[in-house]
Formats: sequence, C-alpha cells, structure tokens
Amino acid sequence: MSGSTLKPADELARANTARIPNESTEYRRAREQLLAEEIELRRHIERVAELRRGLPPGGVATRPYSFEGEGGSATLSDLFGNKQTLVIYSYMFGPQREKPCPMCTSFMSTWEAKLPDVEQRIAFVFVARSPIARLIEAKKARGWTRHKVYSDMSGDYTRDYVSADDADMPGYNVFIRRDGIVRHFWSGEMGPATADPGQDPRGAPDLDPLWAILDTTPEGRGKDWYPSLSY
Repeated sequence: MSGSTLKPADELARANTARIPNESTEYRRAREQLLAEEIELRRHIERVAELRRGLPPGGVATRPYSFEGEGGSATLSDLFGNKQTLVIYSYMFGPQREKPCPMCTSFMSTWEAKLPDVEQRIAFVFVARSPIARLIEAKKARGWTRHKVYSDMSGDYTRDYVSADDADMPGYNVFIRRDGIVRHFWSGEMGPATADPGQDPRGAPDLDPLWAILDTTPEGRGKDWYPSLSY
C-alpha cells in the first residue's frame, strides 16, 4: 500500500451494488456508511501489518533455552525446524492449574485445523509450564493431533519472554533466524494496561476468529461470556 493512491472509502462504498430483499432506504444509507468504515478498517489493518513487517531488528536470543517436547529435549533454535520464522504461543496450563485455560484452549482449538496451512510458511509451537507428560495428556483429551507442545520446565523462556514474575499468563512471540542468529521479532503487548474502558484486554486483530464472528452479530461478543472447555 505504500505510495499507492487509493480511492476514498466512501466512493468505493457508494459503488457497491449489493442490495438485500425488503431493505429500507434508512438501512441502505446506514449500511453504506458502515461499509466505508469497514473499508477503512481493512486498510488500517494492512497499514499496521506493514509497520510490523518493517520493525528494526529485535533483540538477539542470548540463551539457547531448553524445552521438553514429545520427542525429547529441544533448544529454541531446534523449534524452527527448516523454517526461518517461529511463532511460540505460551498457554496457561501451569502446574497449579487443574485444567488448561478455556480461553487459551479456544485459541488452540481454532488453530488445530489451520496448522498444516500455517506450517507451509513458518514453524508454530505451543509452550506451557507443566511437565510434558501432562501437556500430552491434555492434548489427547482435546483430540488435537497437530499441535507441537513443549514444556518450559526451567521457566527461563517464560520469565524472559512472557512474564518476568513467571505468572500463569499467555504469550505470543515471533522469532526469526537469519544466518544462524535467532532474534525476537514481535510479540503481543496489548493487555490490561492498554485496554479501553469497559473492554476486556484484547489484541487487534483478534487471533481467535470466535470474536470476529461474534462481532458480526447483533448480540456481539457480550460483556460476561467466555468460552468453556465443554458445554
């Protein structure tokens, strides 16, 4: 989008020929205004993604870090496999939890079917603080077959990249490997301190399409509803 000249969003919205049976003039007028805002949102999402891609080099991972996976121990570099970009999603399932976090589970269930697509371009793994046997057991209980789960038993990675206090909280981190050097690229930094009044902490865009789907409905995502492990 850089350097390109775009037609005004309201002009594109006016050119839209979609019509719904029995809609009122009032509805069409409001829908056209909303469409212009949706076009602007799409453009803003792309501007943010472009800024993200243009970040200067992040900090070098100065420790190799050690994880325990289903196939044995692995370093941070090992988690890349044959890819040059690695996403690590840290989920809330520490030893103090009887069951995994429902919100983290919602994210991970959504991604189960998309991992074969994602892994065409990048490596994607899941890390928690419980022992690997417990992570494997929970994975099987959910029916997941594609998640690559790893235990951060020492907590070194978690304290450096998720919570300095080793709190049971989620984290989404992106690393790159160039010429054998592993660097941090980007992580989600939107949380309670950046939340707007009356809203739960959320990223933008939401990585769980559950919320994007609910946002298209008159009920919306609600104020006090959250996904559960079972219904």
